Amino acid sequence: MAKTRLQEKYLSEVAKAMHDKFQYKNVMEIPKIEKVVINMGVGEAVGNSKALESAVADMTQIAGQKPVITKAKKSIAAFKVRQGMPLGAKVTLRGDRMYYFLDKLMNLALPRVRDFRGVNASAFDGRGNYALGLKEQLIFPEIEYDKIDKVRGMDIIIVTTAKTDEEARELLKLLGMPFGA
Repeated sequence: MAKTRLQEKYLSEVAKAMHDKFQYKNVMEIPKIEKVVINMGVGEAVGNSKALESAVADMTQIAGQKPVITKAKKSIAAFKVRQGMPLGAKVTLRGDRMYYFLDKLMNLALPRVRDFRGVNASAFDGRGNYALGLKEQLIFPEIEYDKIDKVRGMDIIIVTTAKTDEEARELLKLLGMPFGA
């Protein structure tokens, strides 16, 4: 099985650099990326069910995997939302697809963001997981500008096996995540 470019980089450079910096006693302690979860909330799906279909189609193109439709947990009368109503989509990437997506995100998509100065270096949750919000799906090369009906944002959560935020930040920095000031 052929390894992805980012996976090769992790195995050849990043793991050794992490081992040298943090002085792990066992190679199994070296943090690695476990999974990437992409979430897209589609609020307008309340009145327009076609909006959710186009969001699912966009997400399928971006992730290379069909997303799961998420449903409302409880009814909220002010927003005309009923319990069980489809309101979003999410996809969990692991293995090769995860590495392909991260490579594409860090090297192609993020540099296409307008006025890009790097991603927030403090968006860690305290347990070594990183959350990133994107305002539009147009930054991905698979999305054709003429074919989209509405610009939608998404949340990308990178789950690592790192115990601390410092280790996770170093792991992502070595993999090529463009952190800003």
